[in-house]
Amino acid sequence: MTMTDAEKMNLSNLLDSLVMAAVPKASKVPKYGGTLYTLKPDEKEGQFCGVFPYKAHVQLSFAQGSSLDDPDGLLEGGGKFRRHLTYKSLDDVDEKIVKRFCKAAIKL
Repeated sequence: MTMTDAEKMNLSNLLDSLVMAAVPKASKVPKYGGTLYTLKPDEKEGQFCGVFPYKAHVQLSFAQGSSLDDPDGLLEGGGKFRRHLTYKSLDDVDEKIVKRFCKAAIKL
């Protein structure tokens, strides 16, 4: 199922507001068709997460996701480091979970 551009925009905006609420000092860097969030804008690898719209979903990706505490097994992905949460609608977003992962990600 494909999402409309408006749905992707609304979802991306919601995730953006949650990331910024969790980490108010974060800087945004537009990259790879999405937005990267960093506390060290001058460092190439300083980003802790990113929001990326795709055809059928929007992803909240964590650069060091494999190191995050994930007792409920919510994070997806099998790469070396990155893990992500996938959202297909605004109803999928749990504000507490997004903020918890963002706050944990900046400590890594």
